[in-house]
Amino acid sequence: MDEVKQLVSDIKNGQLKPIYFLMGEEPYYIDKISDFIENTVLAEEEKGFNQMVLYGRDVTIDDIVGQAKRYPMMAERQVVIVKEAQDLSRYIEKLVSYASNPQPTTVLVVNYKYKKIDKRKGLYKAIKKVGVVYESKKLYENQVADWIRRVLAPKKYTISPKAAQMLVEFLGTDLSKINNELEKLQIILDKDTQITPEDIEKNIGISKDYNNFELRKAIGERNVVKAHQIVNYFAENPKDNPMVMTVSLLFSYFSQLLNYHGLSDKSPRNVASALRVNPYFVKDYDVAARNFPMRKVSAVIALLREFDVKSKGVGANSVPQGDLLKELLFRILN
Repeated sequence: MDEVKQLVSDIKNGQLKPIYFLMGEEPYYIDKISDFIENTVLAEEEKGFNQMVLYGRDVTIDDIVGQAKRYPMMAERQVVIVKEAQDLSRYIEKLVSYASNPQPTTVLVVNYKYKKIDKRKGLYKAIKKVGVVYESKKLYENQVADWIRRVLAPKKYTISPKAAQMLVEFLGTDLSKINNELEKLQIILDKDTQITPEDIEKNIGISKDYNNFELRKAIGERNVVKAHQIVNYFAENPKDNPMVMTVSLLFSYFSQLLNYHGLSDKSPRNVASALRVNPYFVKDYDVAARNFPMRKVSAVIALLREFDVKSKGVGANSVPQGDLLKELLFRILN
């Protein structure tokens, strides 16, 4: 995120490079940087003749180079943006000849999503000498809640730890999807307010009481009644609560719990750092560790591996997923 801010700041200050190669698994920042260049580098009256948007599936490398070598008309520079450039992955190295001697009056932006070029090859080295190669890496699940808070802060919103966790568990690590939901909430809610689980439930449709976060907490507390209520809700709403996702999140939770047992320093700060969780949730792991000794945690992890296979139809084709989930819960708690 800091690298993106620096990139945007440089562009705002007129420190433009002839090539911006934007690549990587996370498309959110690729789109943000590309859109910023598209919207701000040229004045509106200059865009008609001097801004071109191409799509990888529709052009060749020669087409891109031909467009990039043009001179601007009645403007200092032109902007050429190649979207979905990953469709040209088989031929992308051919861009090396242009990258070695780019047109100084052209800003070429290449959006190369979900992939990255080989840093050992000529194209990467040529672009690095004259331009920018930005790699947009996928965030780990434990990093997304912090990203949500950082995105909201400049817009004068805060979010409770539970609300952020609900978004992560429901939407995963797809930053574009999460950002879309955050923008909806910002339209509805006043600034200088905290986004709560109730706001998430009311406006996005994620239940604040019946979700994987609450299930993990109930299991950790050995709250049998609440855990069964949540699993029964999941069984009745399987499309919104796929068992594969629940098993995966429980596996992650118990793996963290296993790590917790292995820590010699169980201070809140060290636990939060070691498990990569918000300090707000450390107390939940303290409680769960008392209820699940290390030997039991190891047994649960083995059990989750077994049910992960079953949830994918191996050895349990005719068993409804809701019934499998109920059996899994029973065996975890007994």
